[in-house]
Amino acid sequence: MTTDLHGPLSAYAARLHATVGDRHHVASPLGAWLLLAVCATEPADTEPADIEPADTEPAESNPAAEDAAGEGPSADGPAAEDLAHALGTDLASAAEVARVLLDAPHPLVRSATALWRRAGRGDGGSAAWRAALPRTTDVGELPDQAGLDAWAREHTDGLIDTFPLKVSPNVVFALASALATRVSWATPFDVADAGALGGGSPWARGLRRALRSPSHGHRCAIVSTERLGDVIVHAAPAQTTDGAGLVVLSVAADPQVPPSEVLAVAYDLSVGAADGAQPAGARSLFDLPLGDAPLWTVREERVRTRARDGREERHNAVLPCWSARSEHDLTAPALGFKAASTMLAKALAQPIESFDARQVAMARFGRYGFEAAAVTGMVGLVSLPPEGVARTAELRFGHPYAVVAVATDTRADGVTGPWHGVPVFSAWVTEPEELPEADAADR
Repeated sequence: MTTDLHGPLSAYAARLHATVGDRHHVASPLGAWLLLAVCATEPADTEPADIEPADTEPAESNPAAEDAAGEGPSADGPAAEDLAHALGTDLASAAEVARVLLDAPHPLVRSATALWRRAGRGDGGSAAWRAALPRTTDVGELPDQAGLDAWAREHTDGLIDTFPLKVSPNVVFALASALATRVSWATPFDVADAGALGGGSPWARGLRRALRSPSHGHRCAIVSTERLGDVIVHAAPAQTTDGAGLVVLSVAADPQVPPSEVLAVAYDLSVGAADGAQPAGARSLFDLPLGDAPLWTVREERVRTRARDGREERHNAVLPCWSARSEHDLTAPALGFKAASTMLAKALAQPIESFDARQVAMARFGRYGFEAAAVTGMVGLVSLPPEGVARTAELRFGHPYAVVAVATDTRADGVTGPWHGVPVFSAWVTEPEELPEADAADR
């Protein structure tokens, strides 16, 4: 079984970022994809095949119309087809990839998933289905809002304060994933004047300082791509732990290129980034003209070099610090959560009327390191009570009336004391008074 999900995840990322548009934001397509993959879990007797892109097209589905009975989510039907299309692979392979990633967490990336259901609502699914979930997935009763917020904080090292969804009385189950990282660069950035961002950069006029890649330790390149032509690439590696690391790749293209296209190329160029490989299509500086271009400046000088042909190439990059905090609505059909909620409702024997899915994410990129976190949540909701008639009575004490003040006396051990239920004061009211002016204002 292979865990190479680069193709399916790249396709999913394209759809997720497309729903956000061109505003400043951060997201975790992986966090959303893992949540969908957990919903694809089903009792399996055979080893799933290597991950292959799904060729199904999304079909219309209605969670309310699905039969909620059964031992687990069915691998066929409209909801299964929609979920496989969103995942970009068959359900069994996606579920297995999720198990591999979640049950063997990365030392630098905290990960967690949880499945909660409302107490008294169903039995939590069949034992075989629960056993097929990732071993690290927490399963239990639905916490209150404070409990969900605490889960988000705990599993993101405090980077996310609140759970992205609210728990209303009609929520019967919730599924969540959390991813978080906080790393230091193996080699910190140097500091540069913001003017180095370029005379045409609006940021150069609004900032005083920027980051410059160090002379060693970071990787930079000008890369020729089929999709966008020439782009610039910077890769900053984090300090490793137990042989595991993290590389943050930055890719810029012509300012007129739509964000979705640049993001797609960045995902393409991320192949091999973890291995320190030079991006395919990297251009030799000796094939470029000297002087200024929109994305770079090439200059030449005489130096002493050990390069075999006497032609040495050096790169550096200037980037701004940045941070982002975003919240994303994941209910668009192309993102797969409508189908996932149907599958999960069937597995839990929970007929639902609707669903909601959201992600909250943050990231911070600075001179000494990078931190990011995302919490993705999905809930299934039952229908609200049917419409009826409500009557409201406004009681008017507009003539003389009686008042009795009764003591309560309940001890901590549950035993009632001698004062409990004793009328202490009583009155008959016949002379009302005006509300004091001091009490008329809110406090």
